[in-house]
Amino acid sequence: MTEPELTSAPLSASEAARRHLSQADPVLAAIIARGRAIEPRPHEDLYLALLRAIVSQQISTKAAAAIWKKVQTLFLPEGYPEPAVLILLTDDELRAAGISRQKAGYLRAIAEFAQRGQLDHAHLSQLEAEAFTQHLTQIKGVGRWTAQMLQMFALDQPDVFPEGDLGIQNAMRKHYGLLETGRALLRRMSEIAEPWRPYRTLASKYLWQSLDNTPADEQ
Repeated sequence: MTEPELTSAPLSASEAARRHLSQADPVLAAIIARGRAIEPRPHEDLYLALLRAIVSQQISTKAAAAIWKKVQTLFLPEGYPEPAVLILLTDDELRAAGISRQKAGYLRAIAEFAQRGQLDHAHLSQLEAEAFTQHLTQIKGVGRWTAQMLQMFALDQPDVFPEGDLGIQNAMRKHYGLLETGRALLRRMSEIAEPWRPYRTLASKYLWQSLDNTPADEQ
């Protein structure tokens, strides 16, 4: 009588991604081994994610979290910035919450875009990366970086590489000893990231984590 074959449990999607990245890149393997496990946490509210991405632009994660809490107090009792209410807030009211005059305009532009039904999750989640970026960058103040943050965190799309992000650049300079600057740096980063496909999003999240500088969108 033969013994039954032992079969290992199938890997979860996150485990499979970590294994692929670790096998593809020894530097990344060490970063993953030292880091905390990162699991996907997608959510469907693209409008809210977009507002938070604008708030977090060009400031630290800690500062962005503090300002967001102040913004929420403008929309009591629920704390949710309904588009119709946000549009009516003045620059002074938003500035009291720590929002610059420029960002106040961007937030209102997002609210107007949402009111027109242009942030439908079911539709946008089906778009290719470039089409998604082109759609969102119609909004004043929304650029490629912001679109990528939504793809990575709100939609949890698996293969996004934000080569223009300063945190990613700093992490790759540190761990890969990169000395290039400008376009040469971006080219070198993209070459290094090529073997990470189709899990460049998770790789990027581990790079942020290695600097303890995860974007505010994931908080």
